[in-house]
Amino acid sequence: MSVATASPLVERDFAVPDIRCAGCILKLEQGLVRDRRIASARVNFTEKRVHIACTPDAEMPDLVGAFALLGFEAHPIGDAPGEGDPDAASSRELLRAVAVAGFAMMNVMLLSVSVWSGAEGATRDLFHWLSAAIALPTVAYSGRPFFRSAWRALRHGGTNMDVPISIGVIITSALSVYETATHGQHAYFDGVVMLLFFLLCGRWLDSVMRDRARGGVTALLRNMGTGATVLRGEGSGHWVDATALQPGMVMLVVAGERLAADGVIVAGSSQIDLSLLTGESAPQAVHVDDHVHAGTLNLDAPIRVRITAAGADTAIADIARLMGEAAQGKSRYVRIADRAARFYAPAVHTLALLAFAGWMIAGAGWHHSLLIAVAVLIITCPCALGLAVPAAQIVAAGALMRVGVLIKDGSALERMAEVDRALIDKTGTLTLGRPVATDLDAVDPAHRPLLLALAQASRHPLSEALTRGLSALGAVPETVQTIRETPGFGIEADWHGHKVTLGRPQSPAAGTALATELAIDGDQLATIRFADQLRPDARAAIDALAAEGIDATILSGDRAEAVAPVARELGITAQTGMTPQDQLAAIARHAGAGHRVLMIGDGLNDGPALAAGHASMAPGSASDAGKNAADCIFLGDRLTPVVQTVRMARRTQRIVKQNFALAIGYNIIAVPLAIFGHVTPLIAAIAMSGSSLIVVGNALRLKAAIR
Repeated sequence: MSVATASPLVERDFAVPDIRCAGCILKLEQGLVRDRRIASARVNFTEKRVHIACTPDAEMPDLVGAFALLGFEAHPIGDAPGEGDPDAASSRELLRAVAVAGFAMMNVMLLSVSVWSGAEGATRDLFHWLSAAIALPTVAYSGRPFFRSAWRALRHGGTNMDVPISIGVIITSALSVYETATHGQHAYFDGVVMLLFFLLCGRWLDSVMRDRARGGVTALLRNMGTGATVLRGEGSGHWVDATALQPGMVMLVVAGERLAADGVIVAGSSQIDLSLLTGESAPQAVHVDDHVHAGTLNLDAPIRVRITAAGADTAIADIARLMGEAAQGKSRYVRIADRAARFYAPAVHTLALLAFAGWMIAGAGWHHSLLIAVAVLIITCPCALGLAVPAAQIVAAGALMRVGVLIKDGSALERMAEVDRALIDKTGTLTLGRPVATDLDAVDPAHRPLLLALAQASRHPLSEALTRGLSALGAVPETVQTIRETPGFGIEADWHGHKVTLGRPQSPAAGTALATELAIDGDQLATIRFADQLRPDARAAIDALAAEGIDATILSGDRAEAVAPVARELGITAQTGMTPQDQLAAIARHAGAGHRVLMIGDGLNDGPALAAGHASMAPGSASDAGKNAADCIFLGDRLTPVVQTVRMARRTQRIVKQNFALAIGYNIIAVPLAIFGHVTPLIAAIAMSGSSLIVVGNALRLKAAIR
């Protein structure tokens, strides 16, 4: 501990998925600090994270090793959004305000029942003061979201929907206190608290649906390696954080390690998994003088890479920048409720002011005129308007969740209803992203047991696909001895005095396709090719989108020869070899022609396009960056949920428009009654609540939209 306190500490976070119980927490928090380099450890059980404070000389492999000694697998991660996230804090504040207002409303309504039942004199005053004791603190606490928003608008010389709400709440509360103090017959604490509760419900529902997947770009950048082993002149290496890497350094990248910077290979050859950046399913062979990028995975053998770009200058950081710029374009979309709010606030102010002025001119006196103005403000309160959109969207999101679709952003349903073009990635989107052996039937049945014995000894994706295929054919594994796996080359074993291998094809006939080769003593026996399997309902989903007026095309970073068979099978066009910049340009061309693009993709390379599309969806198997950039996520192996989401979005829009019509119709009837003095604030509050319930009831019809 003395070492820890003698020098500045470095804080790091680790994902530890194997945290299961309180015993795990105790074991980690007490066991990690036994390492002299770790000063403290704190477990977040909910997020399965461990936050440690360590000395600057503690290198990442040493810290990961400390977890391993305790029996836990740990993965270093960057800084999480955390509790300081302003959007998350705002959502929590709204939820607390809803809870307080709901509790207060129930209690104030109980007291009001006694007044409505005929309580008189001192008894009535007592109930009014008790209501005030509950309502006034509630208004001060739960009304803060509206008061702050209204003050900001007024301070900058503008107005918004929260201005009439705040004015109505404050004036009604003040008038109720005055009536109570002067032994008046009516106080309106129940109406005020009820008003706040319904408004806060709508505001909170809206905040839930406006979740913008905070930390999306941060999550994207976590796909970079956290650091690298940098070689010194004498050949020894030391761990350097990704933030400290500089161009010119030479880093050693072992098999299974993700690159932390862009660079050029100066020694060694290997295969690189580029799926994170390009979506390309087949590994790419790299050699000396080839360029490699941060975020890609070295599959086979150690390589030495001279860094050419690090940190914000890497290709993956450029993709993050493109995602941010694309998301800014989407944020300019104006929602229906926002468009309505532009006209609502001035209209409400004008009506209330005219009502007050008109009755003052008529000689009603300030007290009666003010009562009528308050009634107008309450009865025109945008409760129904505020609930019209979020209520429908919440019900629609719940219905979609039952069929495996997660809606991340409420405005996504509005945008989804407007799309007329679909740009779809191939690998992992139209396909399952899992290789399938395509020609096992052509393999000699006598070779299948040997093939299975070698395949099941490896966790390589092709070996696992081969194991599944052979097991489905009823093959029984042969007995082999001395199984050895060489990264990048495959499996080797002894079989009746012969050396049998399953690995990288040596025959030129295999071409560039995904394939593996079975050989005995170097003699090739069988070549098995693999393909990415289409989702089972891909063709039906494409046809269903066409029936909805949505034309689909493939937008893929894969090679043309890999995409062409899929395009032919689905009967759609395709663009291949697309970089993230190319995808953004394609979306811009469609948008420039007046089309609304639905982007469907899964990889990091699709992230900018997902953020730029008018609406976007990603499968549940997508990368973290893909899921963060998408508006909706669909689960399972089927593509039909995409069609269901489009249909539900369009139905939701019809319900929302009906809700607005109901809210406007209510105001057309109620406002004149309030202006002419036939509505008390209490009746106005009840009418306002009734309109909100009607809107919610109409939204509930969406539950039956998907069966």
